[in-house]
Amino acid sequence: MFGLKGAYFYLVALQISFIKFIKKIYFSSKSYNKSLKSKIPTQVYFNPNPFLLSIISQYRKRLFKINDVNPNDFWLEIKNKNILEHHNFLWLNLIDRKIDRKNIQKIIYIWMLKYSNFKKQIWETSTLSKRVISWMLNIDIIINNGTFEFKKNLFQNIISQCNHLKKNLRFEKEPLKRIEIFCALILSGIVFREYEENYNIGIKELERFTKYHFDKDGFPLSRSPNDLISFTKYLILCHETIKDAQLYMPEFLDDIIKKNLTCIKFLKTPNNQVPLFNGGSENDLKSFDKYLENLKVSKKDKKIVIGGIFYAKSKSQAIYFDVGGPPNKNFSKNYQSGPLSFEYFLDGHKIITNCGFGNKISAKAELISRLTASQTTLTINDTSITKFERNKLINRIFGNAIKNTFKTSNLKFENSNFLNGSSVSHNGYEKDFGCIHKREIYLDQEKNKLRGIDHILKKSDGIPIRYVFRFHLDPSLNAIKTMSGNGALIQISKNKSLLFTVKDENIEIEKGIYLGGKKILDNTCITISGNLVNKDKSFNWEIKKNI
Repeated sequence: MFGLKGAYFYLVALQISFIKFIKKIYFSSKSYNKSLKSKIPTQVYFNPNPFLLSIISQYRKRLFKINDVNPNDFWLEIKNKNILEHHNFLWLNLIDRKIDRKNIQKIIYIWMLKYSNFKKQIWETSTLSKRVISWMLNIDIIINNGTFEFKKNLFQNIISQCNHLKKNLRFEKEPLKRIEIFCALILSGIVFREYEENYNIGIKELERFTKYHFDKDGFPLSRSPNDLISFTKYLILCHETIKDAQLYMPEFLDDIIKKNLTCIKFLKTPNNQVPLFNGGSENDLKSFDKYLENLKVSKKDKKIVIGGIFYAKSKSQAIYFDVGGPPNKNFSKNYQSGPLSFEYFLDGHKIITNCGFGNKISAKAELISRLTASQTTLTINDTSITKFERNKLINRIFGNAIKNTFKTSNLKFENSNFLNGSSVSHNGYEKDFGCIHKREIYLDQEKNKLRGIDHILKKSDGIPIRYVFRFHLDPSLNAIKTMSGNGALIQISKNKSLLFTVKDENIEIEKGIYLGGKKILDNTCITISGNLVNKDKSFNWEIKKNI
């Protein structure tokens, strides 16, 4: 049943859905498509660097032989699941610029004959923005030796699509789609001098975006590493194009990119990815290498917590520890309910992991990946700490936002010659179960091991609880329970293993799933579980090399 607040959001969602339905009908009308036509640019005043497309393109590791395709059949042979991937034209990043020109012109010519007027899926905001960006970055080869009529139609199509973006900019609420729009408008304003207005709109909105969506360190307010990576890619694309065009560089753009890159450098794990917190998934950071190499961070500016994530390392160990609270509801679409969860690396190998975000797999996988049990942390009575909006209509309009919140407190740090780590508490289970969870986690630099202490602090007596601490292992690893019952042997390689032990408790080995990539993988999970009524309880555990 809806509460008063839920009913309000439901009614607003109904209203917005109705408006979108009316807009869809209007967008398909002749009058709307006619309204998108405006002055056709006379020429290209600047050819952007086409290799900048590799910053945002997902096709770097995939073959795309355009000469193996008949241009007349190109748009007929696309399978449904690949429609948007083809219509965003990011595959232009893979073309052979010496021999593919004529086929590219034919493919785009046929596209303009079929799709110049609004079509819901083909003109979806993200697909359209990426298409404009792809065409802009490859404008030189697209129009090279093309007929006057082809160039005229191409320029008209680009401007019509940009006009559609401008008309509907205020209706787009998803952050990544907004930054894609800004990038498309900025590029069109640089390439076509007659549409300098597009550039000014894009820059103005982009500056406003950076003020609203990032904290003072340059980390997205969503607390999502994936958002950080996606936003930074488009910011760099805009920055590099403006620099190549020798235009005045807005100060805010230099500033936010430096902060973004500092955050990425902070989060970059020993396996060249990001830790799997709050929407994080497997995401190779090689495209940032050349930017990170030139980034200098002074000792004075170095931080140990960015975006609510604590980071510590020793010679061979590294931990990433979620010490932050949930984001504001407006930024919580990708939040995963795992306060005080952590990831642990040893000798460059990931040992302890979180589940990863399942949005690349399915809606069900995404939902599972948002639950507390999918993270390396504590669950009580099999309950997820954060509740998520489940109504399909509200989710479709507002995104999968959180419905409740909690706070972290008593954040402390330890950094000596022997220990490097942190301790923090959260009250996410206090209201329902009268419990505070406190976790201490330290890198023992002298003995080269990970030490942890978890505390369940009872604030209210008489509420029986069942606790489960989960330690999810990287999918490449397996574990077996030791004879003592209080430990697990984690096999890394044929001649290398780790020992997980907990004092005065038994452990169990369970099957789990890992959703950080594009498919579901099985993994192993070490659990500590039991029942508790009125007293506080502490759990001492450690992970060390098995000798």
